[in-house]
Amino acid sequence: MAVYPIALDGSVFGWASDAKATSSTLDLFYAAGGDLISTADHYAGGRSEIMIGSWLARHASRERLVVATKVGKHPDAHGLSRTAMRRAVDASLERLGTDWVDLLGLDHEDPDVPIEETLTAAHELVLAGKVGHVSASGFSADGLREAIRVARRLEIPGITTLLPEYNLLEREPYEREIAPIALSQDLGVLPRTPLASGFLRGDFRSRHDKPASPIFAGALKYVNRRGAAVLAVLDDISDEVGQHVGRIALAWLLSKPNVAAPVVRVPTARQLADLMPAANITLTPEQLARLDDVTDS
Repeated sequence: MAVYPIALDGSVFGWASDAKATSSTLDLFYAAGGDLISTADHYAGGRSEIMIGSWLARHASRERLVVATKVGKHPDAHGLSRTAMRRAVDASLERLGTDWVDLLGLDHEDPDVPIEETLTAAHELVLAGKVGHVSASGFSADGLREAIRVARRLEIPGITTLLPEYNLLEREPYEREIAPIALSQDLGVLPRTPLASGFLRGDFRSRHDKPASPIFAGALKYVNRRGAAVLAVLDDISDEVGQHVGRIALAWLLSKPNVAAPVVRVPTARQLADLMPAANITLTPEQLARLDDVTDS
């Protein structure tokens, strides 16, 4: 799939964003050329999918959009067994108000279910026209390699896309363990939390900066000496290119092999508007090296 270089994280919908804010954010994303909307069946107890579905119902160009959801964690369809996956996908399609999802995510490995069963169930959903492609989120390197081996043995497409946690402040274990697999298998990468819960937007520069929602509380763990050093380099490059620091952090990600689109999490359309231009920023090799150096630890 070819997608716009910035994707939208639906985890805030129904939690940090109410229906009006969600609709405004989706409207702006669509108008700016965005197409990949990523959610999960358990986000806000399913309300995220419902809000996205309500918005989709008002737009005729469903084929222009790439709708991604993840299954495995909803209490009514927990795990990655064939039965749970069928139940989860049918429920997601109903909440989204669509006949298919373009990308179905396997949300973490399920130690109680053989990967053969999971991949076979996913392939059956593809053949039924309910799913376009399969992605993996939260898989270990060993789990991912095993999934690739099994798909090859079963002669089915298997996993095509990864959704790892990856940003300037969280480079391990992705770069050490997962990136080589993505490169060797030509897997698309959609980094989650690309802005470290808002820290790399410059929203949290002291302990006095409190998150507007608990979903962004993870940013506070970066308010330390290392985080300040990273923001200092981002600030310098921001001044050089005349762009918001959050855009610089996303442009760094987009320079990495196999990264198709960081999945940004924002509570308002205004914050999303600040980030969308990152798709058109190209940092110099020297600027990229400075960011690599300050975060390579």
